[in-house]
Amino acid sequence: MNADELLRQYATDKTNFSGANLVGINLTGTDLIGINLSHADLCNAMLMFAYLNRANLTKASLIHANLSGTNLSQANLVGANLRDADLHGAILQGADLRSANLTLADLLDANLSGADLRNTDLAGANLTGACLRGANFREENRRYTANLRGANLRKVDLRGANLTGADLARVDLRGADLSEATLRGADLSGADLSGANLKGAFLTEATLVQATLRQTDFTNAKLERTNLLEADMASAILKHAILADAKLGKVNLVRANLSFAQLSRTDLSRANLQDADLHDANLTDAYLARANFKDANLTNASLVRAELSSANLTGAVLQGVMMPDGTLWSE
Repeated sequence: MNADELLRQYATDKTNFSGANLVGINLTGTDLIGINLSHADLCNAMLMFAYLNRANLTKASLIHANLSGTNLSQANLVGANLRDADLHGAILQGADLRSANLTLADLLDANLSGADLRNTDLAGANLTGACLRGANFREENRRYTANLRGANLRKVDLRGANLTGADLARVDLRGADLSEATLRGADLSGADLSGANLKGAFLTEATLVQATLRQTDFTNAKLERTNLLEADMASAILKHAILADAKLGKVNLVRANLSFAQLSRTDLSRANLQDADLHDANLTDAYLARANFKDANLTNASLVRAELSSANLTGAVLQGVMMPDGTLWSE
């Protein structure tokens, strides 16, 4: 079926084109609101700036399709194949993309706010500057999980997104906004979140082994039982963050701000905290063996029952510190 025939039939109120062969069709700028293109073959189709609001594209094949600027708000794309598709600037607000294949897709500046991305494969996709505010990546019962491994999410808006258990290993999230996002149990090992905003984010039991977190803002974030082994957190902001029972062995925390942080039972062995600000931090029962606190500010911090074997406190400010034996520090 060619474009003229499809548009002629659509103009007569026919909306069901399920299973149609539309390979390479050019529907640029057309109004196809509510159309049924489920199971249709739209490989290499030209759909730039088309209106596909509320369209049914269930299990449609859109491989290499050009959907730049297309309006797909509230469209049904469950199980659709959008591999290597161009969705630059597309509007997918509230779209249902469960189990869709978006590997290697270009979603630069796309709007995916409120989209359902459970079990969506976004491996290698470019999401630079995209808005995913309030998007759902995973159900509470963990039945579905999104694959974002290796995706480019630089400066993406993920405020309040549900990324519970998501695979974000080695993902580029530099400058991303993940404030209030839920990342419980997510895999962020080797990911780059330099300069990202994670204020108030939930990262309980997440894995951030060898992640790059330079100047990342974790103010008021929940990081209980998080694995941050060998992460680079130089100049990170962790004010009022909760890191109880977290693993921070060999972490680089040079010049980091950990004021008022909750670090009870945290493993900071061999961590580098030179010039870090830990005033009023709670390090009760923390494991600090061979940690470097050179020139760090520990004013009014609690080190009750902390293990300080071979820790370096040269030049550290210890005024008002409660020492491991429960006594106040004195020169």
